[in-house]
Amino acid sequence: MPTIPQSAVLIPIDMQRAFDETAWPQRWNGKADENGLALLGAWRATGRAIIHVRHDSVEPNSTLRPERPGNAFRPGFEPQAGEPLVTKSVNAAFIGTDLDLRLRRMGADTVVLFGISTDMCVSTSVRVGANLGYRIVLIEDACDCFDLPDGEGGTIAARDVHRAHVATLRQEFATVLRTGDALSLVLP
Repeated sequence: MPTIPQSAVLIPIDMQRAFDETAWPQRWNGKADENGLALLGAWRATGRAIIHVRHDSVEPNSTLRPERPGNAFRPGFEPQAGEPLVTKSVNAAFIGTDLDLRLRRMGADTVVLFGISTDMCVSTSVRVGANLGYRIVLIEDACDCFDLPDGEGGTIAARDVHRAHVATLRQEFATVLRTGDALSLVLP
């Protein structure tokens, strides 16, 4: 049975309002917010560390630009007092940020990740974090992603995109858990 040590840091990635805007394709996981909020609640209740990650796009037309309403956190995902915020402008939370330095100063060796989107910023952050030597735990049912054009005139359903990425991450980069299993390892 996997473990989640008291020192494990929870990192919600890009839980932002823009992903509800019509500019984005259809998502699949209607429980992502509920599961993510349950994880945040458990980490807070047990005094564990949380570092929030927000995507501050530099692309001119992005709904995730800092001055746009979509850049704001989804309801309930805003950092609370003492919970640091790391902002990024690329897919990996570890690239161009001080996330690695923060984690090392905390003595963290395990990070627990979830967020939007599974195949982009979450997957890239999992891979880079694992390559930096962290033990990564991915909470797969607290992630979400979008339908994806297949380049041949069709669409790959978001659920299938998610499943393929989670399978790859499980194989090489992370321990993959569901929210209920993670909560049972964290809550007394």
